[in-house]
Amino acid sequence: MFSVTVRDHLMVAHSFKGEVFGPAQALHGATFIVDVTLRRPELDPDNLVVDIGAATRELGEVVGGLNYRNLDEVPEFAGINTSTEFLAKVVADRLAERIVQGALGEHADGLTSMTVTLHESHVAWACYEREL
Repeated sequence: MFSVTVRDHLMVAHSFKGEVFGPAQALHGATFIVDVTLRRPELDPDNLVVDIGAATRELGEVVGGLNYRNLDEVPEFAGINTSTEFLAKVVADRLAERIVQGALGEHADGLTSMTVTLHESHVAWACYEREL
């Protein structure tokens, strides 16, 4: 299996509901490093997994829709704890939608899966993996 990983970052504000979150129940900021790994079993006709520039651009577009936002004020997240794990899935699903629509070019149809990793810090991160 071949893979390519691209990276961006995301800065949000949010709060959590539930005693398990302790002080994170209050509004706070979070900065994540976002890695997306795209996989395919065979290289495309140009011997690529995917165009890294296009993948970086599309990840930037997805992240840009969330960046510098207070997620507590985003209607689609109303009442949801926007945990690191949850946000990894949001990024994966939004990027997958763009891939299916052709944003990564005609040869991206050979991609079979992706993993989105959100790094909260140098010691903690969460991932979401999905098929394409």
